[in-house]
Parts: sequence; C-alpha cells; structure tokens
Amino acid sequence: MHPRNKHANGYDLSDLSEATPELTQFIIDKPNHQSTIDFSDARAVLLLNKALLFRHYGIKFWDLPQQFLCPPIPGRADYIHALADLLAEDNDGIIPTGKKIKCLDIGTGANLIYPILGSAEYKWQFIGSDINPIAVKVADNIAKANKLPVKIKQQTDSNAIFKGIITKDSYFDITMCNPPFHASEKEAQQGTQRKWKNLGISKTAKQLNFGGHAPELWCEGGELSFITSMIKESAQFGKQVGWFTSLVSKKDNLPALTKCLKQHNVKRHKVIKMLQGNKQSRFIAWQF
Repeated sequence: MHPRNKHANGYDLSDLSEATPELTQFIIDKPNHQSTIDFSDARAVLLLNKALLFRHYGIKFWDLPQQFLCPPIPGRADYIHALADLLAEDNDGIIPTGKKIKCLDIGTGANLIYPILGSAEYKWQFIGSDINPIAVKVADNIAKANKLPVKIKQQTDSNAIFKGIITKDSYFDITMCNPPFHASEKEAQQGTQRKWKNLGISKTAKQLNFGGHAPELWCEGGELSFITSMIKESAQFGKQVGWFTSLVSKKDNLPALTKCLKQHNVKRHKVIKMLQGNKQSRFIAWQF
C-alpha cells in the first residue's frame, strides 16, 4: 500500500473493537490462530469499516442503508494519498493541505468515503455529487453529524457528470471518481460470483459483502462508457479544474481512454498505479 496509508500493516481488531464494540461478535480465528472477520458477512464488513473510521479518521457517526456500497477503507485511502502526491508534483513536491484545496467527488455515494478520508488526512474541502437522492441525504447527514468541510449536491441530469455541479464561478484543484464499472446488473452479479468462487465461498449473487446497486456498480456501457463521457464533458470545464481523475478498474480500457484524451487535446495525462496486497488498481489523470 501507499507508505502513508494507516492500514499498510493490517488491522488491530482488538483495538478496533474498542472503537466499535459490536465488531467483537464477528471476529473469528484463522487456522494459524490469527484473528480476522468473515469478509463474506455484510454486517461484519460494515462494522469493520465503521471501526476504522471511528478509530483512525475522527468520525463519530457513520451508517449506511443496506442497499448502498460499503467501501473497503484501505484501498480508498490509497487513492486519496496518490491524489495528494499528484497535487504535490505541481507544488514543488510539497503536498498542499488545508481548506484552500477544493476537491470534487463525482458519485460520492451514501458512504461519503473520499471526503471523509481527504478531509481527515489533508484537511481538504470537498463537494460530493450524486444522482441518487437517498444517497445525497445519507451523505449529507454524515457530513453534518461529523461537522465535515463537505457540501453535498444532487446531480439532477442523468446525462451529465460535471454540468450543474461545477458552477461558472467555481474552481477545483482536483476531481475524483470511482465509476460504475459493470455494463448491467447481470454482469455485476456474474463478477460477484467469480469473486466468491475464487475465494472458495458459496454465495448467491444477491449476497454482496460490500453491497452496491445501480448506479454505483453498473451503467449502460460500463466503466469505459462512463469515463469516456467524463472526458468529453471535462473539456468544457478545463479552466476550472487543475486535475481530472478517475479510477479505472479494467486495465484493458486504458488504450481507448488514452485515445479519447488525445482526441480532446488534453495538455497532460498519466496513469498512476496503486498496489494493495496482490491487487493492482490504477487511476487516470488529465488536465487541459
């Protein structure tokens, strides 16, 4: 993981249980006598994430309706730290901190995870947008309950990403996004089944340990279509954003996305890789 990631050395479940006592009933022992939780249990995963936020990020209230995505905190933290490094490249190698740094989280979701992490680690100021009114309400409640420097906006246009969110007088140092990466609910379910099979666990497609629903997990055309639309629309806001970024789940989408960026005459673009254990993830960044 990123060297500044608080979770690079794993979890201290005993310590986390002090932050969230309910987690204790979900702790199990592995054959080597090390403690863990059942990551196929949605409630266990929710409580683990809640404990991490309570213990490490100063959060006092955080809860999600059952249907919403429960994010794995360490991987999300890696994205935030990598974004900080990206901003440092244009700041003499110094990571810029404080509310003067304005960030836009596209599709912030009910979990509000990127604004939570970014404000805790670097004191950045956030606007989070989402198309789902329930997600907007839940995220807004979390922000207000924890007195976070975050404003939540609902995207009312299903065909827009930045329009209606970036106003003519606003400027953002960076935007971030964890896009829906499946093209349909069926494809998302098949992906879940493959994950369980690889883990040697028998699960039905509806039993998702991290939850999620449309438009969190799937959209027409999947990840490639969503990010392509984001790139095209971003050209209209090139002078109002320092860096546009988006996670890219499928590396096979990178050639098409790079071609799209060149077609829209971006000044610079890069792909930044991140490692979490045996998993490699990445995000694409561009500026005009």
